[in-house]
Amino acid sequence: MINSSSERLVSKLREWISTAPTGAQLPSTRQLVADYELSPVTVQKALRTLITQGIIESRPGIGTFVRSIPVTRPNDYGWQTAALGATRNHLPQVHPSQRVLPNDVIALHSGYPDRELLPQRLVKSAFARVARTESVLLRTEPAGLPELQAWFASELNEHLLPGLSAPTARDVVILPGSQSGLGSIFRALVGEGEPMLIESPTYWGAIMAAAQVGVSLVPVPTGPNGPDTDELDRALERTGARAFYAHPNFANPTGAQWSPLVSERVLEIVKARGAFLIEDDWAKDFGISTESSPMAARDDTGHVVYLRSLTKSVSPAVRVAGLIARGPARDRILADNQAQSMYVSGPLQAVALDVVTQPGWGTHLRSLRQQLTNRRDQLINALHRHVPEAHLQSVPPGGLNLWVQLPDGTNLRQLEQDCETRKLAIAAGGSWFPAEESGQFLRLNYSGPNPGAFDEGARILGEALRSQYG
Repeated sequence: MINSSSERLVSKLREWISTAPTGAQLPSTRQLVADYELSPVTVQKALRTLITQGIIESRPGIGTFVRSIPVTRPNDYGWQTAALGATRNHLPQVHPSQRVLPNDVIALHSGYPDRELLPQRLVKSAFARVARTESVLLRTEPAGLPELQAWFASELNEHLLPGLSAPTARDVVILPGSQSGLGSIFRALVGEGEPMLIESPTYWGAIMAAAQVGVSLVPVPTGPNGPDTDELDRALERTGARAFYAHPNFANPTGAQWSPLVSERVLEIVKARGAFLIEDDWAKDFGISTESSPMAARDDTGHVVYLRSLTKSVSPAVRVAGLIARGPARDRILADNQAQSMYVSGPLQAVALDVVTQPGWGTHLRSLRQQLTNRRDQLINALHRHVPEAHLQSVPPGGLNLWVQLPDGTNLRQLEQDCETRKLAIAAGGSWFPAEESGQFLRLNYSGPNPGAFDEGARILGEALRSQYG
């Protein structure tokens, strides 16, 4: 990362280079320090940035020179149009929430927590310890490290209702992140061309995974207390679908948690219809006012297929998730996942296991809850002050996001552009709907960097919104 002084010097030097001939020598570091009244460290940072960008080159003992950039003819890839044919699914290359933006942009668009909310010390220590073990040289079993399998099973068993048989390590499959898991689950349990019920709105990555598999999505409306169970039952009967993908706890994007009555009714329905509930407990570690209450802990008949990721709570660099499924369903999912990725990196599994079994993990989660509470409330208060037009259906009891509805007629695409021009990144809600949008929504992430800028971000959002109405 470079500071603002280095950024200014980079800009100045780029202006100079744009008019200089190839091979021209830049002023010495000493001269640049004197000319721009900057420290030698700042000048060196700016020069390293330009070298990394391929604009200049350093010749040790001689100096720094404008780099010669060869002129190449543009390649013609037109032949690929015929070879590839038409795309079956028009999917974005990068979802808007995945964009990495400059540091001076207030980022409310992302789906990931700020690094300050991660167990940084635990993760770094775990990588250091694992690097000294034999795991860096060995492959693992297709289903995963037995110790990590057992940990995922024991985590679910803490919530198990009395009288039910507990899942074992044998029921667990370790996956290279939940996104990969969704693809395997949809292929194994649903299949191309077959219907699957899904909450609306829901996680955009699940919509994308279903599209890639060729699954036909049937939306079921959901609200602050969960899905419309009557519509769920009718849709299962009407379509003959045998799977329902859902977020019972801290839904993405809404943050909603199913009520006990809805949870009981959903389980009754899927059992009566002979269907699977695919439970994505993505925010298991992000409870605020309540804890996650997994549906899988209410069932031992194999109707609930449970997915839990550690990527967001441990580190984006540790793409590890656990799937718990019973019976032939587990074997089918394992077979599909093995065909896609063979097995998950042993060192990454070992790092994940090291982190979540350290005494400091529980301490971190307790601290995380308080930090998320503060950030959530801070953003809500900022919206109340500056964007009274934004309607929040309910205060999310967990998760990372606020789901706010704006007035009908709001041009969300224009709003995104206007906000980004003012250095604010937001995420329009359209991609979280598997069919048509039911309103004008934004998903705003309160776990991102620089919560001190929430008030300014809300002020920019309010101004951009009101500019649409003159």
